[in-house]
Amino acid sequence: MRKEYDFSKSRKNPFASQLKKQITIRLDEESITYFKTISEGVGIPYQSLINLYLRDCAASQRKLNLNWQ
Repeated sequence: MRKEYDFSKSRKNPFASQLKKQITIRLDEESITYFKTISEGVGIPYQSLINLYLRDCAASQRKLNLNWQ
């Protein structure tokens, strides 16, 4: 391994902005605990697990059926 590396000619990954976007979302404690518990069992970080679940919902165009009373 070198002591120093020359990054003067490096460039930013042009696809990095397409990978993931940081957002702020408010979730109830029960939902967070649910995904954290599952994540410990499967060995995936809970935020990645939530992302996978949401991606699956979007890919299958799953719609939420809400009835307000």
